[in-house]
Amino acid sequence: MDYLSDTQTRPADYDLILTGDLGAIGSRNLVELVRAEGIDIADRHNDCGMMIFDRKRQDVHAGGSGCGCCASVLCSKILGDFKSGALSDILFVPTGALLSATTAAQKKTIPSVAHLIRLKTF
Repeated sequence: MDYLSDTQTRPADYDLILTGDLGAIGSRNLVELVRAEGIDIADRHNDCGMMIFDRKRQDVHAGGSGCGCCASVLCSKILGDFKSGALSDILFVPTGALLSATTAAQKKTIPSVAHLIRLKTF
């Protein structure tokens, strides 16, 4: 939301807004949270954790998790779509939790990071 505000752009200006490993539940929550702020990303958003598996044919519950989903989908699918011209401008937000044995044992919220990377052909 900050990026869109800072650049005075809207979701429709991008071919895809791709998150890293939110899975089905996190993706749904993201769309709802952003919509509550007046921004609809539903038709532009996809998540690497959901793209890497076939949830109807594989028992993966909410989808994939972990940094491997981001790298795998970006390198195997997204960069190929750039090369073919199917994509030319995306916002890539690989997500991740900062897990450690200490924070997990404290049973508190888990800090997370998300760096936005704009990938665009020129």
